[in-house]
Amino acid sequence: MDIIVVDVRLPKDCNIIVGQTHFIKSVEDIAEIMISAVPGVKFGLAFCEASGPCLIRTEGNDDQLVSEAAKCAGAAGAGHSFYLIMKNAFPINVLNQIKQCQEVARIFCATANPLQLLVAETGQGRGIVGVVDGFCPKGVETAEDKNNRKELLRKFGYKF
Repeated sequence: MDIIVVDVRLPKDCNIIVGQTHFIKSVEDIAEIMISAVPGVKFGLAFCEASGPCLIRTEGNDDQLVSEAAKCAGAAGAGHSFYLIMKNAFPINVLNQIKQCQEVARIFCATANPLQLLVAETGQGRGIVGVVDGFCPKGVETAEDKNNRKELLRKFGYKF
């Protein structure tokens, strides 16, 4: 077995959710979740089919984001993994609905940070074994940092 590091590059002002699902039906189900959850969301979704024709299946309402999601899927090549790139929304707006999707088995990450996928490759295929999401901590927050965090959450409307 080899471990491959796959760098994920996101378009500007985008977030990604990377997960694993067990059935081709999830491509349409996740797309429906996106459309109904956040008015005005732009997204691209790619899913690595793990049996039959083993195609990268795609959905979305933004051609560039669909193309970027397909690039992520192709680079990782991990069976039953999905890559949901979104703009005009944050993962917090859709993450619970996606977790509740019948076919979704796990979520590896939901981020806008620089991202690396740790992919195991065997003679059979590839699978995601973990992620590196962003950077290492540089210290513990100060009182000023805490105030800045609280202000940011209120600016986004997540706290009153």
